[in-house]
Amino acid sequence: MKSLQDENKLFSQLLTLLELQFGPNCEIVLHDLTGDYNHSIIDIRNGHITNRKIGGCGSNLGLEVLNGNVMDGDRFNYVTTTPDGKILRSSSVYLKDDEGQVIGSLCINLDITETIRFGGFLRQYNQFDNSQSEFFAQDVTSLLDFLIQQAQNSIGKEPQKMNKEERGMFLEYLYKKGAFQISKSNMRVCEVLGISKFTLYNDLETIRARENREK
Repeated sequence: MKSLQDENKLFSQLLTLLELQFGPNCEIVLHDLTGDYNHSIIDIRNGHITNRKIGGCGSNLGLEVLNGNVMDGDRFNYVTTTPDGKILRSSSVYLKDDEGQVIGSLCINLDITETIRFGGFLRQYNQFDNSQSEFFAQDVTSLLDFLIQQAQNSIGKEPQKMNKEERGMFLEYLYKKGAFQISKSNMRVCEVLGISKFTLYNDLETIRARENREK
């Protein structure tokens, strides 16, 4: 390729493809960098995004490439801001002729202003307190099993391998969660811990006594 005009039809098709694919919030710009930089834009789609049109000028990044300060000027997925406050996600590639000289650039500027605002709304809308867990059980048996599993998770050990102190913490968790309000929960807890009803009764009395002292 000696000049952009050599591939004018191809570039026109490419810009049309990108325009139709990404819609009106995506600006696509083709610059000819071989002439007056003040009038480098030779094709532009959805120019309302940056308020530019054919015959307009390039950006500061193009000047750096033309000045030789940047050897590889291609940049992808960077963020820029327009004078009127739009936030753009941009990518730019520089086009070279057969001799490796930069002769043009193709730039894509996607207006993400509204999606960022909507993202902020979603983050605020979806804020929640995850310190509380609620289990929607089909019956009290599955509810009790859920509480037993939660108690076991809080200790980090299988119930029948817990020592006396850990067993006390396990039972206190169940007590505070109201597990013993469930009918026949005592039998199930004794089975899980491998203890007698007498031991369970004594442990629960110790928990109740400690709770009363703390009130």
